[in-house]
Amino acid sequence: MARGEDQHQNPKSNIEIAQEAEMRPIGEIAAKLGIPDTAVEPYGKFKAKIALDYIRSLPERPNRKLILVTAITPTPAGEGKTTTTVGLGDALNLIGKKAMLCLREASLGPCFGVKGGAAGGGYAQVVPMEDINLHFTGDIHAIGAANNLLAALVDNHVYYGLDPQLDPRRVTWRRALDMNDRALRSVVSSLGGVANGFPREDGFDITAASQVMATFCLATDLQDLKRRLGNIIVGQTRDRKPVTAADIKAAGSMTVLLKDALAPNLVQTLEHNPVFIHGGPFANIAHGCNSVVATTSALKLADYVVTEAGFGADLGAEKFFDIKCRKAGIAPDAAVVVATVRALKMHGGVALNALREENLAALEKGFANLARHLANIAQFGVPAVVSVNRFSADTPREHALLKEMCEAQGVKCVIADHWAQGGAGAVDLARIVVDLAESGQARFKPLYPDDMPLVEKLRTIAQRLYGAADIELSSAARDQFAQLTDQGFGHFPVCVAKTQLSFSTNPNLKGAPKDHILTVREVRLSAGAEFVVAICGEIMTMPGLPRIPAANNIEIDAEGRVTGLF
Repeated sequence: MARGEDQHQNPKSNIEIAQEAEMRPIGEIAAKLGIPDTAVEPYGKFKAKIALDYIRSLPERPNRKLILVTAITPTPAGEGKTTTTVGLGDALNLIGKKAMLCLREASLGPCFGVKGGAAGGGYAQVVPMEDINLHFTGDIHAIGAANNLLAALVDNHVYYGLDPQLDPRRVTWRRALDMNDRALRSVVSSLGGVANGFPREDGFDITAASQVMATFCLATDLQDLKRRLGNIIVGQTRDRKPVTAADIKAAGSMTVLLKDALAPNLVQTLEHNPVFIHGGPFANIAHGCNSVVATTSALKLADYVVTEAGFGADLGAEKFFDIKCRKAGIAPDAAVVVATVRALKMHGGVALNALREENLAALEKGFANLARHLANIAQFGVPAVVSVNRFSADTPREHALLKEMCEAQGVKCVIADHWAQGGAGAVDLARIVVDLAESGQARFKPLYPDDMPLVEKLRTIAQRLYGAADIELSSAARDQFAQLTDQGFGHFPVCVAKTQLSFSTNPNLKGAPKDHILTVREVRLSAGAEFVVAICGEIMTMPGLPRIPAANNIEIDAEGRVTGLF
């Protein structure tokens, strides 16, 4: 099989390609960045944590460039955002730039559910792929443990009637599990008698959607993490005064559980270029970006840092700009919007089983989705380029039309082959990204100011980015917004939790719908992460498994070789 064959012709799966890779010892990858052995804490031969003390000692690097990779609204046809991120990083190194990547850690829920792995694909992958997609260095387990330690301390506090006295009816802290398990969305805990505590309604979120995950990813160091964890509100007293994790003396022990996890994880691409994979909040529920620690560390170590934000630009990129960049004091120099001809035709109304047929009319209709994402990114003052992952069924006329439509938007469009060719297939993309990043065009600004009222922040996102006519708040959501403002949280940014499959709250509404209503059923405070979550439509903070989960196809042979993992 030739390396240049694409995903429709290539008989090898992503995991087979990854398992054939010859990885280099992680110390060699660290040395590319100038990191000494004393700062490398290996987890086996091919992954390591980089000591926080060393990172803290590094000076700021002038003129470094931050590149965001985002995408159109996802479809079952596939877009390849992480694959593009990896290919671009390899390509930047190929053309002589000192570049590294910053990606999110994979949650077990999607890996065993429906989405598959999170380490790229084809010859644009990060390795060791199996480790990255499974337990990795244990960070997500540590985050779940810290979350559930707080839950145990909350129930213990209630059991003994300690001060401040939590009202069992007003405990808001939920447990977490890194797995899709719909049966745990809503439960009753503490059954079985007096010795087991006060029975109450409880529930689980998937760890990637938990407040501890979001807090962890936005913390700048251990002391900031401890402060943020202490600010988490776990419930109220009978006279409705908020009770925090600091009030029940949980912040210190939670931080201890997360001490090692906070150091960023170093791995490598198939082409032996450095990658930080650290933190993994979902973008359809939380803010969808890797950790601030990893990104700011990378900006001290490399000239070009390529990162990604989850799902389409309406969710991931918006939260990267309005939450992560705002909180971390960083600004992107350019953005890459990933698309495929297949996915755009699906947005144009073509069924999944008919995508191999040329359909210029559907491509033109579906382009409305890409056009809105481009217009949205422009509102943040960030120049963009479109990267199209080539599939074998794409036709020259489809590529030509797509380039023409992008040029009409004032944006360049590149057909990229990094899935099949690795970094070499994304060299043209890399050169355009360099030109954009070094042009000085970026004039980054958040979508809304801190002092805008919370409801107006949400309305601004809905109308300016989603194309909504307005928002519709449930009575509970309206009261919650008012209460949060009265409690002094009105300056926080708003994190929208909604379906990733549409600009609207209806996952079946493809393309670029206009004048819909964004319905908000609930509002949650994430005091540790310092944002307010607006839960819209039918989105769940604990996903369920599909009828035929990916776990059914994952096996291990007699030699311990994993198969079926993406």
